[in-house]
Amino acid sequence: MPRFKDAVISLTTDFGVEDPYVGVMKGVILTVNPEATIVDLSHGIPSHDVLAGALAVLSSCEYFPANTIHVAVVDPGVGSERRPILAITEKYAFLGPDNGVFAPVLRRIKPIDTLHLTEERYFRSPVSQTFHGRDVFASVAAHLSLGTPPEMFGRTIEDLLPLEWPLPRTIDKQRISGQVLRVDKFGNLTTNISAEDLAQSRISRWSIIIRIGNHSITRMCLSYAEAPPGEPFGIIGSSGLLEISVNQASAASRLGVGKGQPLELAARDWLHPG
Repeated sequence: MPRFKDAVISLTTDFGVEDPYVGVMKGVILTVNPEATIVDLSHGIPSHDVLAGALAVLSSCEYFPANTIHVAVVDPGVGSERRPILAITEKYAFLGPDNGVFAPVLRRIKPIDTLHLTEERYFRSPVSQTFHGRDVFASVAAHLSLGTPPEMFGRTIEDLLPLEWPLPRTIDKQRISGQVLRVDKFGNLTTNISAEDLAQSRISRWSIIIRIGNHSITRMCLSYAEAPPGEPFGIIGSSGLLEISVNQASAASRLGVGKGQPLELAARDWLHPG
């Protein structure tokens, strides 16, 4: 079982930066381990949006050093019967609520062990019914970073809650349907269609047509600079997922679409046979 002494601790929450919640979590970590290294991954996850939190962790976690402790607190079920969990993989620890926020990443990076956190001696006391980020997850992360063995925090479980992660649908080798998963601050539309999905199809960047809302997009670029300003285009983003963007503008505003919007990719040869 890996040990996490002196590990980096990353924080992902939907707390925002206007309130002191994130700072308080850091204070708890530093009280337990004054030498802790803490990295803010994102605190701009939309409120209660577990899917957005899951996507942030999935697309970012593997860029951190080995043995990083990834804490994700997007927790609309705080205070309910949902379990606090710690998942251990060969390289990372994932710490947060059992609500699906780690389901996608744990499909990609198989856990060695997953624990229900039950050992309250590692929690901050008393435990608030509304702030487990402070009293449970920050405290456990700090103790883990001191070298406490993961198995000391609770008991093994195997029935993690899934996440309703919308999967793309391959209609045939020349058509794929999907949807927009998130809109970032630049207005880029991240979809659930991956580079692998495209590679397994007969849709090339030279023959693609992307239909979204009332719009048809026929340009795939390798960089933002390839597209003329103001023109919508498709691009494989840094997360390995298809994004729809507009150079120097917001694709969401330009196209009038947002999260959950369906789209379809097709090869122009399919649309115009012969």
